[in-house]
Amino acid sequence: MATVRELKATARPKSGKGAARAERRAGRVPGVIYGNNQPPQPISVEEGELRQRILAGRFLTTIFDVSLDGKKHRVIPRDFHLDPVKDLPIHVDFMRLGEGATIRVSIPLRLLKADVAPGVKRGGTVNLVTHAIDVECAADSIPQFIEADVGGLEISHSLHLSDVKLPPGVKPLAREDVTLVTIVPPSGYAEELKAAAAAAAGAAAPAAGAAPAAGGTAGAATAGAKAPAGGGDKKK
Repeated sequence: MATVRELKATARPKSGKGAARAERRAGRVPGVIYGNNQPPQPISVEEGELRQRILAGRFLTTIFDVSLDGKKHRVIPRDFHLDPVKDLPIHVDFMRLGEGATIRVSIPLRLLKADVAPGVKRGGTVNLVTHAIDVECAADSIPQFIEADVGGLEISHSLHLSDVKLPPGVKPLAREDVTLVTIVPPSGYAEELKAAAAAAAGAAAPAAGAAPAAGGTAGAATAGAKAPAGGGDKKK
């Protein structure tokens, strides 16, 4: 079961831009709780507490019990906005979670054994193509991350969504087999392959040409050996 965090909120009697600006001047962040077939509830939360929650990471995949007027609302953050200059939260949206609710979330990808991958040992670089996977799961069973084992990847090889085992009850939303990770070749790797191929071809060429020469020599020797014997028969 997912860990549930506590968050205090205050009901906002008024909505609109003017009321939202007044909340921000008071050090609070305006927001709303919606969903679960109930009317939207305008709220505000203390700016410092909300900012700490966001900076802690995984904010959009964390379940909260929001205390509002003595009642707790089980919610999950769906969106938040930051001031483009001050980088402080200025709005937040929460979605209500009913009992047994399922939800669509984006789960971060965590790589395993990247340092022992054969491609990395040969100078390749791990390229994380997909940083998070969109999934559907039970609201009380949201995984913190999805693990991807790249310990067997060679240079220019990739790991796809179908190669990853998802936790029980978690379904991917992608319709295609998304590429998650690739091992990028080191600089000059293509030239090295061409040079190695050319060297191998050059080494094979003399060996292939040596067989006819050896056969010709053997034939000449055989012919030379038969000629004297035939000449001797004519003289007799």
